[in-house]
Amino acid sequence: MNESLHTTENSAAGQDRPELQKAIQEIVDSGLAGVSLRVNDERGEWVGSAGVAELGEAAKPPVNGYVRIGSNTKTFTATLVLQLVAEGKIELDTAAADYLPEFGLDRRITVRMLLQHTSGVFNFTGEHFEDGTVVAGIPCTISGQEWVDNRFKTYPPEELVRLALSKPARFEPGTSWSYSNTNYVLARLLVEKVTGRSCAKETQERILGPLGLSDTTVPYTSPEIPEPHAHAYYRYEEAGQQKTVDITRQNPSWISAGGDMISTTQDLHTFISALAGGKLLPAGLLAEMRTPHPKSGFGLGLRVQDAGPSGGTLLFHNGGAAGHAALMYSTSDGSKTLIASLNYVDDAAMSLAGAFLKAMERLVDEVFGGEQAGSTDEVAEATQPTD
Repeated sequence: MNESLHTTENSAAGQDRPELQKAIQEIVDSGLAGVSLRVNDERGEWVGSAGVAELGEAAKPPVNGYVRIGSNTKTFTATLVLQLVAEGKIELDTAAADYLPEFGLDRRITVRMLLQHTSGVFNFTGEHFEDGTVVAGIPCTISGQEWVDNRFKTYPPEELVRLALSKPARFEPGTSWSYSNTNYVLARLLVEKVTGRSCAKETQERILGPLGLSDTTVPYTSPEIPEPHAHAYYRYEEAGQQKTVDITRQNPSWISAGGDMISTTQDLHTFISALAGGKLLPAGLLAEMRTPHPKSGFGLGLRVQDAGPSGGTLLFHNGGAAGHAALMYSTSDGSKTLIASLNYVDDAAMSLAGAFLKAMERLVDEVFGGEQAGSTDEVAEATQPTD
């Protein structure tokens, strides 16, 4: 680890960028505790932070501190699966049940459907329907108090899958689109079944090691997060009173490959620019990854959309893990990236959903010039403990 990168001071390899500092300060003013931003573009690199790393303290968040990256984990997992496709060990349009027969999966569900969220499998962290109906998933997603009480519990990935499969499917495989963390736990188990090794080891050997991502980890059940980091918080009601607790330490097995990884803005920049630039996948499979589903704009582990007036394509994913969140955006060639880490006070009501959406829009507009920041799916996954 390069300690010089883990600083709390703003710096600029290119020109001074007061508009970027203003943007992140406005995000903090909207209700988030802290924001760290890294932008790489034709003007060079700019990094800065605003707000606080810890409630009640004055220090800003470290500009390259560690953060739980939530559903950005899915992009790493999808890349692993596609690398195995390139090697002929997995076929995208083969039934996932052929690789994972122990779960009794609907044989119409293919590997591609897992990566694209078109399988219809119930989301084990809970389903939110258009009419406002909510179907609960694992116990820690039912209420704020239960989330706090269960945050150190270990959930084996097989348990998460079996819970999801005990619930009715959301739709027939391949007929619609719905974001489901279960898809990516199945993808993780698929990688492990095909390779005979843990997803963590495969990630290290295939992605982290080759790219030099020494500050990125797959923690599995460990509640620890390296220093330095901004703190994550959760607010809930107990006996009629509001309580706010520090939940920076938590066992991330509750989300598994749906969002358990830890990284930094520097490592996420290196990863997404390498992926977009063709350094991790053959051209044909990268094109598959970047082909969006017409209903969602979601490719295989990436969201894809037109880059507005500036032309081209924007590749991105966002995610959160209860009080921590990360934004990861890149142009199609990897030449311009926006990476941000956020810390905030989460709650079961997703009170900061609006502020989070505005944060995404504000930063993307400032850096890419008018592109859309994403959708409410990312807001939901980044502003609640259900990812």
